[in-house]
Amino acid sequence: MSYFGALDIGASALTAQRLRMDIISQNIANANTTRTEDSTPYRRRVVVFQESSDGIPFSEYLSESSKARYLGKGVKVSRIVEDTSPFKRVYDPGHPDADEDGYVQMPNVDVVTEMVNMISATRAYEANVTAMNSTKSMAMKALEIGR
Repeated sequence: MSYFGALDIGASALTAQRLRMDIISQNIANANTTRTEDSTPYRRRVVVFQESSDGIPFSEYLSESSKARYLGKGVKVSRIVEDTSPFKRVYDPGHPDADEDGYVQMPNVDVVTEMVNMISATRAYEANVTAMNSTKSMAMKALEIGR
């Protein structure tokens, strides 16, 4: 794999983790949104990652003959899905969206879970930055050998 291939993999991971952090931030921001455009509470969203490999399964990369085909594509976001877990019911009879029993349907967002996911995404982002910096450092050291 070339240095540029390694940098491409790292760049794709940085882009994917940035989008993941954006979606997590959106979930936290809407943790108390009881009414969206379709008159339902906000539904938590989750990012789904997929390897980006020109359709070649990972197991084929391990064979000797396929090493020449490896281009180092990295990871991509395949889709953003809505969490189908049920909404929370909170007793608040004074709320404008309360039903006849006084319960309000709240979003299925757990702020603690979202914060843990944010820390995980941040750590993954930092690890990829470190890997890219190491690759850059190795390339610079290789260029210094030729002097």
